[in-house]
Order: sequence, then structure tokens, then C-alpha cells
Amino acid sequence: MPTPPDTSKTLKLERYNTYLRKIHTTKLVNASSKLLFPATLLVALLLILFFTITYPPLSDNPHHRLHRHSLLSTSLFSVGGGAAWEKQVRRSSTPRRPNGFSVLVTGAAGFVGSHCSVALKKRGDGVLGLDNFNSYYDPSLKRARQNLLKKHQVFIVEGDLNDAPLLRKLFYVVPFTHVLHLAAQAGVRYAMQNPQSYISSNIAGFVNLLEIAKAANPQPAIVWASSSSVYGLNTENPFSEIDRTDKPASLYAATKKAGEEIAHTYNHIYGLSLTGLRFFTVYGPWGRPDMAYFFFTKDILQGKSIEIYKTHDQKEVARDFTYIDDVVKGCLGAVDTAEKSTGSGGEKKGKAQLRVYNLGNTSPVPVGRLVSILEGLLKTKAKKHVITMPRNGDVPFTHANVTLAHTDFGYKPTTDLPTGLSKFVKWYVGYYGIQPRATKETQPTNESG
Repeated sequence: MPTPPDTSKTLKLERYNTYLRKIHTTKLVNASSKLLFPATLLVALLLILFFTITYPPLSDNPHHRLHRHSLLSTSLFSVGGGAAWEKQVRRSSTPRRPNGFSVLVTGAAGFVGSHCSVALKKRGDGVLGLDNFNSYYDPSLKRARQNLLKKHQVFIVEGDLNDAPLLRKLFYVVPFTHVLHLAAQAGVRYAMQNPQSYISSNIAGFVNLLEIAKAANPQPAIVWASSSSVYGLNTENPFSEIDRTDKPASLYAATKKAGEEIAHTYNHIYGLSLTGLRFFTVYGPWGRPDMAYFFFTKDILQGKSIEIYKTHDQKEVARDFTYIDDVVKGCLGAVDTAEKSTGSGGEKKGKAQLRVYNLGNTSPVPVGRLVSILEGLLKTKAKKHVITMPRNGDVPFTHANVTLAHTDFGYKPTTDLPTGLSKFVKWYVGYYGIQPRATKETQPTNESG
């Protein structure tokens, strides 16, 4: 019978190997423990540093919070641009006249925005534009206005009102004294096709701008574009700032009315100086193609039929047409008389100025009369198609009482409709290179309005 193998040596060897493994494991654990503590401490310190930069203590000056966040956004996300971009921003916004303003103009490539930017720059104020160049109407016209502003040394930053990091950086780079907020989604009828664009621009965008402005130190004074549309179904005549504005007839009007209530809130809580301007059918060179006088001119020259509205009770639709130069004078008057905001870093220090004004021409003109004037200037008979006004939010009549604006900053419109349309037609045929059958008064010129 075979002898069983002697396993005693094998068992001893296994026990010895187990003993060695325990010793190595103990040494590894001890070494790891020594490394784990400093590594954990280093990670904790890095996290503390990150959160301190990103979210400073509440006891810090809020203005410093804004600036630190701007710096973080700039370094991590390359907001705006580099050193060359910042140099352009500073140069454009630096005033040339003593005690001149530094003004951020939103919607600077728009109709009213471009005219106001040129006027401010010509008198020696610093002007920085902001525009998103959206496609609500032909962006090439906005680009042409941008080129015009470039000739006047006005730089336009391409960006959206809802881009908070970009706005923070602009306010970090430039200590704006004023904001002339003219950016908005315009048009009454378009609201039936794209209602969300009005909410995004006229409400969310406005709130975002106010949020950034309230945290600035010092806070800028803000003048912004409301609209005569807020009067809605008001039957008082002429429209006065004391009239009710709680019956808007369109979503556009509702967003502008909402803007006035939002302005009141930010004025009350944060001490922002806010002035709202209710524009009445602004027209003139470099105007908006979606406005009746503009597309009437185009269609008359092209021999197309134009639609002229009558009210449901067969009355003529009339508008208080206001020439662009008069509106610009009103905007600058509001800027010049705007008092400083009373808040500091988002905290109200005292009662702040809150105003609203009509900027109109005070002389309503029937749309039929507008067409007759264009026919004379273009030496072309219009093919007119009279229809009942559709229920799309348009109101049949507007008429501005401008007594308050005249009293507070000398607003006085001086351009009647025939004179203003003559200047518009001169610009139109020159800009589009059209040779109408016209007299000398309507030949193309280089006038920019």
C-alpha cells in the first residue's frame, strides 16, 4: 500500500506566503493612508477655491460679485472676444465731450436705434450698440445700418438680450451711465404667427437686462421703448399718459404693457431710474420694411395692388405718423433729463425716477391720405384695394397728447407727413437704386436721415 504524501512542508510554505502577504498589505495600507490625507486636503482646497470664485460670500459687495462672475465667464467661455474686441468696446463707448454719457444702445442696428446712436455719437457721447440681427425683416438692411454706424465710430456687439454672460461682460468692461433700450420684437400682426418671439424679447430679454443693470455699481439710468399700442381699446382722444392701458388689443401691446409694469417693479425694489417712451408710428429714412408706408412705396413702384383698411363701421383708419428726427430728439431729451439710479449693487438706497411719455406728432392722418402723398411723390397711381380691417390686433386710430414730454424736456415735433415722406422717398430710391418717374424733389440723394 503506497505511503501518503507528506503535506507538512506544503502547509508550512503556504502559511509563510500568507504571512508575507499580510506584511505587504499592511505596509501598502499604511503608505496609502499617509498619501490619502494630503490628497483629500488638496482636493478640498481646490473645491473651496472654485466655489469662492464662482459664488462669493453674501457679505461681499454685489458689484464685486458681478465682476468676478464676469471674469469667470470670460475666462471659461470666451464671452464676447479677446483684447482687440474689448478695445473696440471701450473706444466706442468712451465719450468725447466733457461730462459726456456712456450709452449702451440695444437694437442699435434697428430703425430708431441706428438714428439715436448716430445722434448721440455726433454730440460727443460714447455709444456701444447691441443687436442680434434677427431675420424678422431683411437683415441686409440692418447690416447696412451697421456700416453706417461704423462710419460714425459706433461699434455694434452682435448678441442677444437673453445672453446674460455677454451682458455681464459688457457692464464689466464699460461703466455705462445710461442704457437706451430699443431692442424688441416689433409688429402687431407677426404676433399671431410667432408669439413666443415677443415673450422672449420684450419680456424675458427686458428682465435679463434689468437684472444685469440692477447689480451694476453704479447703476445706469435706463430709457426704453414702450409703444402707443399699450392704449389698446382706449376710446379717449387724444391718448394721454394718464389714460387706462389695461385693454391691449394685441399680444405685442400686451408685452409692452407688461414691460411698463416690470419697469415699475425694478424701480420700486432696486432703485433703477426708468423712463418709458410710447412711440407713435415712427417713419422715415432707413425705416422698417414691415411698416405700411414702406411696403406701400415698394408695391406702388412695382405696380402691385395695395390694401387700405376701413374700420368695421366703414371709417378710415388713421395714424399719428411721427417722423424719425422728431422721435430722436425725444429720445435724447429723455436721456438728458433721466436722473441717476439710486441703487448700488442691487440694493435700493432711495426713491428713484419713474416716468412714461408719449412721443407722437399730434396730427393723425388717414391712411388714404398717406397713399395720396406717396402717389404724388412717386408720380405713380396706386392700385388700391379697400378692405375691412381684419381682427389681428391693429387699432383703428392713434393720436398722441405730448404735453408732458414738452413740459419735461421740450419735446416738440416739427415735421409734417408730406415733408417726412418726401425725405423717405429720396432715401428709398437712392438706397434701392430705383429710377422713378419723379420730379427733382424725389431724385436720389445721399441723405441718411
